[in-house]
Amino acid sequence: MATLYIGNKNYSSWSLRGWLAVKLAGIPFEERLVPLSGSFNPEWKLFSPSQRVPALHHDGDIVWDSLAIGEYLAERYPGVWPTDPKARAWARCVVAEMHSGFAALRNQMAMCIRERVDVRPWSPELTADVGRIVEIWNEGRSRFGDHGEFLCGAISLADAFFAPVAFRFQTYGVKPERAAGVYLQALLAHPFVREWERAALLETAIIDADEPRVLYRDKIAANA
Repeated sequence: MATLYIGNKNYSSWSLRGWLAVKLAGIPFEERLVPLSGSFNPEWKLFSPSQRVPALHHDGDIVWDSLAIGEYLAERYPGVWPTDPKARAWARCVVAEMHSGFAALRNQMAMCIRERVDVRPWSPELTADVGRIVEIWNEGRSRFGDHGEFLCGAISLADAFFAPVAFRFQTYGVKPERAAGVYLQALLAHPFVREWERAALLETAIIDADEPRVLYRDKIAANA
C-alpha cells in the first residue's frame, strides 16, 4: 500500500493537491499527517528529501512535490490527466501556471478552510491573480467542458491543482460569474473535495502563521 505524508488539512494547499492526485489514481493509500509548524523540521528529511509535504512512498519510490506526484501517478494509472490530447496539453499548461505562479493569491489569501473573512480592498496583484484564475476556469469550461462539470469535462489533475483556490475563494468570499462560478460550486461539491473539507473542519490545531484573523487583522477589523 502507498503512503502519503501530508500536512494539516485545514491549511496545507500543496498536500491537498497531492492527496487528490492519489485519489484520482484510485490506488489504496495510507495517510500520515505531519503537523505543520510554520518552519522547517529537520526530521521531515526521513520521509521527504525536500523536508516538505506532500511526499508519496509507492512501490519503493519516494516522490515529493505535488506536481511530481501527479505526473508519477499519471504514468501508471488512467484518470489523472484528461484523455483528449488537446485538453491534456491545456491542462498541463494551467497546472504548471498554478504550480509556479499566483504569488499574490498565495500570500494574501492563505488557505484556511474553516474561516470566512473579508480582506478587501485587494491589492492590484491579488486582483490580477483572481482575474486570471477566473479566465482559466471560463476557458476550460468553454473549450473542454461538454462531457462533465470540471475544467476538462471529467475531473482531472487540473481540478486537483485548483481545489485549494476553490477553498480560498470560499473563505474570502470570491464569487466568480458565468461558467467559472458554476465550476467553483461543482468543484467544492465533488466527493473527494468534500471528504478533505470534512476532515479539515475536525482539526483543532491553530497555526498563527497561516491564520487569516492573525495575518489580516487590520483589514478584517476595518471591514467589520
